[in-house]
Amino acid sequence: MSLTERLGLAVAHRMDPEAAHGFALFGLRHGLVPLPGPVTSPRLATRLAGLDLPNPVGLAAGFDKNAVALPQLMRAGFGFLEVGAATPRPQPGNPKPRLFRLSEDRAAINRFGFNNDGMAAIGARLADRPAGIPVGLNLGANKDSADRAADFATVLAECGASVDFATVNVSSPNTEKLRDLQGKAALAALLDGVLAARAALPRQVPVFLKIAPDLAPQEIDEVAEVALAAGIDGIIATNTTLSREGLKSSSRDEKGGLSGAPLFEKSTRVLARLSTLTHGTLPLIGVGGIAGAEDAYAKIRAGAHAVQLYTAMVYEGISLVPRIVRGLDDLLARDGFGSVAEAVGTDRARWL
Repeated sequence: MSLTERLGLAVAHRMDPEAAHGFALFGLRHGLVPLPGPVTSPRLATRLAGLDLPNPVGLAAGFDKNAVALPQLMRAGFGFLEVGAATPRPQPGNPKPRLFRLSEDRAAINRFGFNNDGMAAIGARLADRPAGIPVGLNLGANKDSADRAADFATVLAECGASVDFATVNVSSPNTEKLRDLQGKAALAALLDGVLAARAALPRQVPVFLKIAPDLAPQEIDEVAEVALAAGIDGIIATNTTLSREGLKSSSRDEKGGLSGAPLFEKSTRVLARLSTLTHGTLPLIGVGGIAGAEDAYAKIRAGAHAVQLYTAMVYEGISLVPRIVRGLDDLLARDGFGSVAEAVGTDRARWL
């Protein structure tokens, strides 16, 4: 970590967390943060649902909700990016304060509620981005929508021509009753609508489903069944959790979704179960609690074909990304794997 980044983090941690998030995006957009450019190797380069990635470490949705820092993030060392969530109409989200730092737990709680500029503005920025690594969009629903399931298809129809993949986000805990759409019948109907919207696009982009870590085993089984039957291209496991088990920080009882280190074990167990249920036939993206190369490697060996991170950058800065990528390369080499794909699921049993 450079001295500039260290000082920037020190300043940010004296600020309100949401203001600090804005400060981080400002620093990125104005060249205040050194960026390494693409980080790859023959061992790291991999393929995910037809997408060629220079490495398997991606940015999770939520950091760049409105796609305002794409050129910079594309040079930050990630193998792919996910922005959003985007909803059909702009919306302010939930009242502030709505983001809380849990420093003792290396975690965060948010209850943003899909605050974003809306699909038209976000889609225009996606269309205007430079060439480079794959960029996807997290699809969301307006809080006051009369048909939330239809909102996902609406956003894909508007923005699909400008993205490399899309994620159906029915797992945010911050929009009332949104997680109800993870039920078997509701989810099947929703995915049918999204895939119909995709069929009308000039290019068939991969569609992923992002699920919650708080599902019961039977619910995970049903998600896998619906996902396989629908013909989607992958599952992202997982979003934030409502659990507060074992937290130490003073903000631990704030409402919202918990992300960061405490989520690692729970999300990895969901990932491993999905890997077993889908028999390795459906690409999986592991998210939740990744703060170092060992964490990313554990997710891959539990069944992930790629991983995403976000919260750890609150504590380690964006230079964490190339450190994780290079460390992952070293770990793969140490254990004799010639590619990411060779390592996928090789330690899955430990998490079941």
